[in-house]
Amino acid sequence: MKRLFSILAITGMMVFGTANATTIATTTTATTVATTIQEDAAADAGEELGFHQELKKRFIEGGPGFMGIVLLCLILGLAIAIERIIFLNLSTTNTKKLTQNVEDALASGGVEAAKEVCRNTKGPIASIFYQGLDRTDEGIEAAEKAVVAYGGVQMGQLEKNVSWISLFIALAPMLGFMGTVIGMIQAFDKIEAAGDMQPSLVAGGIKVALLTTVFGLIVAIILQIFYNYIIAKIDSIVNDMEDASITLMDLLIRNKK
Repeated sequence: MKRLFSILAITGMMVFGTANATTIATTTTATTVATTIQEDAAADAGEELGFHQELKKRFIEGGPGFMGIVLLCLILGLAIAIERIIFLNLSTTNTKKLTQNVEDALASGGVEAAKEVCRNTKGPIASIFYQGLDRTDEGIEAAEKAVVAYGGVQMGQLEKNVSWISLFIALAPMLGFMGTVIGMIQAFDKIEAAGDMQPSLVAGGIKVALLTTVFGLIVAIILQIFYNYIIAKIDSIVNDMEDASITLMDLLIRNKK
């Protein structure tokens, strides 16, 4: 009987101990997983926060002189690019609809009605139409000359200030390369003053040189994307202006007949 009680007692202790061990292991595992998740989240937050700090740090390390000028090129270039994009989008006209409205006005109310349609429509194409219609009393040749002349004026308005963007695109990497040269000169000056070739003496100048070059190239790439979009938009509007001018001349000739 005592032997039986001993066996039962030992079995109960083993079962109880196994259950406790399983509970402890489960609790430990859950705690470890939660801690790992919290650490990963904290690391991700630190990485996200560290990017802006790293960018600011690198910008300061590049030197306030050249880096400030490169940043100014970016700000001015973006300001002009955004202004041009807004202007070009406002200058875009539905050419087919405008041509149809002018044709209907010519058929129903004559030249004055067509001019009124052009006055109520925004964009360079409507302005060109108005100038051509305004010279119809002087003949088709006079209207054609007015359309060509005013088309050149409108093209100049579309291309206004675009050359400044191309200037900043060229200037930003040039400033970066100048910073590179100055950084290398500073590095060699330190080597000459120390009389010894030590990596610590050269590292600072080379780092400044590389940072100015990188930031200059980044600015040039950003502005180049905006510049290409603006040029493509101008070409599209100019093509519409040329097609619309030919269509207007055909309408005036048919109206004279």
